[in-house]
Amino acid sequence: MRKHYLDNIRWAVVVIVVFYHVLYMYNAEGIPGVVGRITDLEVQYYDVFQYIVYPWFMMLLFMVSGISARFDLEKHTEREFIRRRTRKFLVPSTIGLFAFQFLQGYVNVSLGGLFEREPDLPFLVKALISVMSGIGVLWYIQLLWVFSLLLVLVRRAEKGRLLKCGGRTNPAVFIALALPVYGAAQILNTPIIVVYRFGLYFFVFLLGYFVLSFEEAIAVLKRWFALFAGIAVLLGIAFCVRYFGELYADAPINRSALFVSYGYFTCLAILGGAAKYGDISNRFTQWMHKRSFGLYVFHYLGISAVGLLIGRQGLLPAPAVYALSLLAGFAGAYLLNGIISRIPGYRWAVLGIRIEQ
Repeated sequence: MRKHYLDNIRWAVVVIVVFYHVLYMYNAEGIPGVVGRITDLEVQYYDVFQYIVYPWFMMLLFMVSGISARFDLEKHTEREFIRRRTRKFLVPSTIGLFAFQFLQGYVNVSLGGLFEREPDLPFLVKALISVMSGIGVLWYIQLLWVFSLLLVLVRRAEKGRLLKCGGRTNPAVFIALALPVYGAAQILNTPIIVVYRFGLYFFVFLLGYFVLSFEEAIAVLKRWFALFAGIAVLLGIAFCVRYFGELYADAPINRSALFVSYGYFTCLAILGGAAKYGDISNRFTQWMHKRSFGLYVFHYLGISAVGLLIGRQGLLPAPAVYALSLLAGFAGAYLLNGIISRIPGYRWAVLGIRIEQ
């Protein structure tokens, strides 16, 4: 049976990502590469939303991706698994950069002011920079492709021994797992592009595959939902109080015990809560799930374009800029997804949709 709560987690997290990126675009914490503060407020207290969601939303997506990988490998051979994931993840984040995402790259570079500082750059150099900068939010599917390849190697090495232990969980086991999650967060972090956290995200991806894909493990999270939710809330309050106003997405904060433990226990609470209360399917959830990948791929273009053309120019009051950015994020993404998903060949390059579909 399809686990609808996993589908609902996916699209709900992507919706949260859109709201996050709107606030991120106009944050007052000094994060580079965006417009930054456009209000006269001394403190943008609503920026706390970024601190509430950032430690866990991508960690949760990698956990869910790990769970889904196990179900996928139960239905397909390893060769089919890699072929499907190469089409879905690698093609849009490589060929798709040249087919479409260079537009996002141009906006990103313009927000950073590179072309203004270096007006004499040759056209081909500008084009290449735009293409590479177009990766943007696609870093997530790039890592998923890498992790999928590594998972096949891990499976061949462990030969099912780890899977036999996957369902043997209890609250104490989940609490103890916070330690290796914290350890994984300390390694294989890229120094400049801080989202590439190979250690942390690969570990929680494997945690999804080897542990959280078992009904027994999810049953524990459902039974002890209140415990993990309570821990997550307390850690979340502590994290926001301690670090609000600081660069939460970079070291040392994103490697701190408070950041990692808050993110980890929130993931457990959401998985347990979604399995307990959100395992539903209706027209709305199906519609949202079907378009969640397109929303993720395209949403930032609308947000960043409004930031570059309107927000940075001060053409509208701040509330209107926020509202227009949010509208552009959702409407622009759904529009682009609706158009591009119907163009044979091009949809393969940009969205990884099978050519024969």
